[in-house]
Amino acid sequence: MNLEPSTEDLAFQGEIRAFLDAKLTPELRAAGRLMTSVFCEPRFSLPWQRILNAQGWAAPSWPKEYGGPGWNELQRSIFAAECARAGTPGLSPMGLRMVGPVIMGYGTPEQKAHYLPRILSGEDYWCQGYSEPGSGSDLASLQLRATSDGDHYVLSGSKIWTTHAQFATRMFCLVRTNSEGKPQQGITFLLLDMASPGVSVKPIITLAGEHEVNQVFFDDVRVPKANRIGEENQGWTVAKYLLEFERGGGSAPGLKVGLEHAAKVAAEAFGDDPHHRRRLAEAQIEIEAINMSEKRVLSLLAGGKNPGPASSMLKINGTEARQRLDEIAITALGLYAGVDQPSAREPGSNVDPVGPGAGMTAMPRYLNNRAASIYGGSNEIQRDIIARLVLGL
Repeated sequence: MNLEPSTEDLAFQGEIRAFLDAKLTPELRAAGRLMTSVFCEPRFSLPWQRILNAQGWAAPSWPKEYGGPGWNELQRSIFAAECARAGTPGLSPMGLRMVGPVIMGYGTPEQKAHYLPRILSGEDYWCQGYSEPGSGSDLASLQLRATSDGDHYVLSGSKIWTTHAQFATRMFCLVRTNSEGKPQQGITFLLLDMASPGVSVKPIITLAGEHEVNQVFFDDVRVPKANRIGEENQGWTVAKYLLEFERGGGSAPGLKVGLEHAAKVAAEAFGDDPHHRRRLAEAQIEIEAINMSEKRVLSLLAGGKNPGPASSMLKINGTEARQRLDEIAITALGLYAGVDQPSAREPGSNVDPVGPGAGMTAMPRYLNNRAASIYGGSNEIQRDIIARLVLGL
């Protein structure tokens, strides 16, 4: 594994930096800096997505034949690192990183021609209909019923923790089409229009005081069978394929930015305090270890190999490192961490923050990131995977 960037790599990095310097407006930079979760409101993320799409960079992992740049693994890594460094608003992963690749892998030619350009442009804004009330993390136990009626399915039931359903125009959804046999064998993968009659969205306000997730209700909602991805009752296979993309991606660039933010919060609150300096040094060592592990995985992928259980290890380490950085910032802020000041967090706001300005987003980020070790496969499940594949337990 060669860790030294080549001349071509440095030239590519320079091209990315020049583009970001030219196109990333102060408002978009502020929106990226003030993000409190992996999701940015579409009033900021979609304008940035349109700028990237005009350049052909909205979907770094997509092949050229579907509108992507056709970058290799290293180029995608460089692009992600430079976006993290510049503080770009995060693009919603639901379309670009999740359902888009699924449509490429399992969709019909007609579905690809219709949906993929609309995902790239942001014309379709997607949400994910997986979790249900009472199901916990057992996705196979879902009960949203889809009854066959001619050329349509009729949906009755609900989904929960549906991120950005209040903004979404489309949903990719797992439904129950058969209750016989193993639960996984009766699941179907559907695409649906959120404006369909019978769809209603109820907000769920998070501990951070933000409206990010929702419960979505389906009251005899008709969905054309032409919107099915893959075969009926084969949705579990499609869902597992999608989860490979939900869990993918390097976290080291974002963690390095998070470390800089935590250090700034600690400096504003306490100055050069030895206790916080030690905790930051420990976090820096941990993040550098994650960075090196990600480079090993990158080397494997570049060589056409599967990283195997290393992806589970990185999922664990990345989410727990992020949570520790949040804890450092919260500890440094002390009583100021508990001040709820959503107005001051608005990009372009003229409301002065209470306490250190760098700490405005500390508590919302802390609360939001508690879920990071659950979604996309809980860290306990990731440890089970490592135990089974590495230790043979």
